[in-house]
Formats: sequence, C-alpha cells, structure tokens
Amino acid sequence: MITRTTLPEPSVVAGMIDHSLLRPELTSDDVRAGCALAAARATASVCVRPSDVRLAAAALAGTPVLVGTVVGFPHGSTTTAAKVAETRESVTDGAAEIDVVLHIGRLLEGDAAYVRDDIAAVVAAAEGRTVKVILENALLDADAKVLGCRLAEAAGAHYVKTSTGFAHGGATADDIALMRRTVSPHVGVKAAGGVRSLDRLLELAALGATRFGATATAAILDDLAARRTAAG
Repeated sequence: MITRTTLPEPSVVAGMIDHSLLRPELTSDDVRAGCALAAARATASVCVRPSDVRLAAAALAGTPVLVGTVVGFPHGSTTTAAKVAETRESVTDGAAEIDVVLHIGRLLEGDAAYVRDDIAAVVAAAEGRTVKVILENALLDADAKVLGCRLAEAAGAHYVKTSTGFAHGGATADDIALMRRTVSPHVGVKAAGGVRSLDRLLELAALGATRFGATATAAILDDLAARRTAAG
C-alpha cells in the first residue's frame, strides 16, 4: 500500500494513472502526442474522448497501455439508450475501459432504481470491460455520495470516481476516504480533478484511491524520479 511517507517505484505510480486527454480543444495530433507520452511512461491507460478511441487504439497498439473513454460526459443526463449506444460503439472502436457519468439529477432526487439501472445497462454493454462511475461529488452532499457509490457497486461497476474534471471542484481527501469506506474492497476508487502533483497523488493514495485521472502525468512522474534519486 502507498503511504504519504514512502516513495514508490515510478512504475507503481504510473500503473495507477489514467492519462487524461479530454479537453475539447485537443487536436488529433495532441491526442497522438498524449498517447506517446502514456506509452513512454507506461501509464495504466489513456482516457480519451469517444471520437478519439480508434485513433488512440491505433497509436497504442502493441503497448500495454489501455484505451479508456467517457460516456454520458460530462453531465450524465443523456438517456440510458444513448449511454448504451456510446458504450457499444466505443467498445467496437477499441475501448477497454468506460468512465460513465451517472444521472446526477436522478441521484439527487433519490431515484435509486433509475440510477442503478442506468449504470447496469452500461456495465452490460461493456461486456466485461472495466466500468468506472463518475459521481461528480462537487454537486452532491454526503448522503448522495454514499448512495451513488452503493448504487454503482450494486450495478456491477468496477470503480467509483470523484469527478469529471469539468465541474467547479475535483477530488478531495474527505471524498476519497468516504468513498473507500462505502464500497467493498474489490471496488476501486478513482480520484480525478485537481491531481496535479506527486504529493497530492500520494496523499489520496494513502486514503484509498487506486486510480488517478491526471493531465500532469509527466510532471508527477518526473518529480518522483527526482526525489528517489535524491534519496539515494
């Protein structure tokens, strides 16, 4: 387990990072460059926009880096049928991981059946591939966060995730601790939004985060390498 006082191997930290390539202004060349960075650093995955899945799959062919994408992004308010169609197309195009935004409004009004079934439909469409459920915690109170985590697990999701990175808040220490307490040990917790430094990553890992969405991947891993060198 990573703690705040240890300096893990760079490969361990890289294997916890989903290198994020989701900004709307990214060009195809930007996506290719991001995939090259992910391959060079051996990250767990890249997380790309749905229209970039084929491009990323081609760029990362022959590497261990997985291709992930987003569904119902960033608001979660598309219909279940639309989320299922997005998932199926992304799987066909080469996605191995799906980060889906749950229906925030339905969660806040307590429509547990809708939220659970919406997620379960995406899990089924993913056909065994990893599904991470984005709660967008900045818009939720503690009760809604707990309910969202429980519904995601009940629907068969593999991870719960803090944020899209496009709302007004990102991953917090309190949220990571709450989510880790709420889901079973076999369900992972992904921190996204504001994970821009090695210290932040290590802090959240010590609280139970097992995957990280990050754009500052190179800076985080370079800092780790420098600190390990300085430590001898």
